[in-house]
Amino acid sequence: MQAPHFWWQRERTLAANLLSPLGALVGGVTLARLRTAGTAVGVPVICVGNPTVGGAGKTPTVIQLARRLIAQNRNPVILTRGYGGRERGPLRVDPRLHKAADVGDEPLLLARAAPTYVARDRLLGAQAAAQTGADVVLMDDGFQNPAIAKALSILVVDAGVGVGNGLCLPAGPLRAPLAPQLERAQALLVVGEGAPGERVAREGYAAGVSVLRGRLAPDAHVVARLFGRRVLAYAGIGRPAKFFETLRSLGVLTTVTRAFPDHHVFTPAEMAELQVQAARQDLLLVTTEKDAARLAGSDAGRTLLEMSEILPVRLALEPHSAKTLDRLIAGALRLD
Repeated sequence: MQAPHFWWQRERTLAANLLSPLGALVGGVTLARLRTAGTAVGVPVICVGNPTVGGAGKTPTVIQLARRLIAQNRNPVILTRGYGGRERGPLRVDPRLHKAADVGDEPLLLARAAPTYVARDRLLGAQAAAQTGADVVLMDDGFQNPAIAKALSILVVDAGVGVGNGLCLPAGPLRAPLAPQLERAQALLVVGEGAPGERVAREGYAAGVSVLRGRLAPDAHVVARLFGRRVLAYAGIGRPAKFFETLRSLGVLTTVTRAFPDHHVFTPAEMAELQVQAARQDLLLVTTEKDAARLAGSDAGRTLLEMSEILPVRLALEPHSAKTLDRLIAGALRLD
C-alpha cells in the first residue's frame, strides 16, 4: 500500500486527529521496546534506520558505509530483513542464484557492495554474519528492534518530507515519537534539501546528535542519455514522487509518471501496459535500480527492462559530514 497523503501534510487533518490516540499507543509500545537492552554479537553493529516508515535513502547509506569500511580494510557484512522475499534466513544473498521474490529487492543491491544476509530474526542473522569472519555488521533498518546491541545508530530522513505531520502510525509516518528516537541515536542524516528536513535537523541539534547532510547523486552517464528526452517514468519505491522530481531537476521531460506501492510486484498486465503506452506516445521508459531488481526475476520483467533506462543513485556526503561520519565509525569500532 502507499502511504496516505495526510501523513506528509504539516497541518494535521481530521483523519490524522482521529487516529492520533491509536498512534500514541503504537508509539508508546515502540518506545518501550527501544528501552530494552540488546544482545552483543561479538562484533560492532552499525545500524542505519528511519524514524519514519517509507523510503528515505537507507539503502544508499548502507552501501556508502560498506564502501567506506572496505576502504579502511574492514570486513563488513550487511544484515537486512529481506522485505518482500520468501526466505526467512539467515541466508547469504547470492545475486547469481536469488531473485527479488526470494530475498527482496534491496538485498540484491546491497550484495553488490558487501556480503549480505537476510534474516527475519535479526539476532540470528547478526550472529550468522559474525561467524563468517565479519569484523563489523551493518544493519539495514532495525533501529526500533531491541534484539541487538548497537555500537552506532544513524537515523536517515528525507529532507523533502521530514517526519510529516509528526504523529505516529497510523496517524502519521513516525514509528515512535521523534525526540526519544533521537536520544537513542548518535547521528541524523538529512538527505536532500527542504524545509521539513531542516526542522528535523534543528531537533537533531537540540538532542545533541551529529547532524550529517548528503544528497542522492544520479549516475552522470545515464543522466546524459536522458537529458531532454521525453520519458515515461515508473517506480514502486517508498516515495515515487521523489524519483520523478529528481528526473525533472535533471532536465528530463517526464511526460508521464506511473507510481506504484513500495516493493511492488509488477503484474504481466502492468508491464505490458507500460510498454504499449510508451510506444504509443513515443516515450522512453525509465525506472529505479530497486524496481529493476524486482523486474529481473521474470521473463516479462526482463523484456520491460530491455526497453527501459535504469537510473542508479549513490549517496554523496558533504565534506564535513563525511569527516564526521568517519569519526563516528572509528569511535564505534573502538568502543565495541
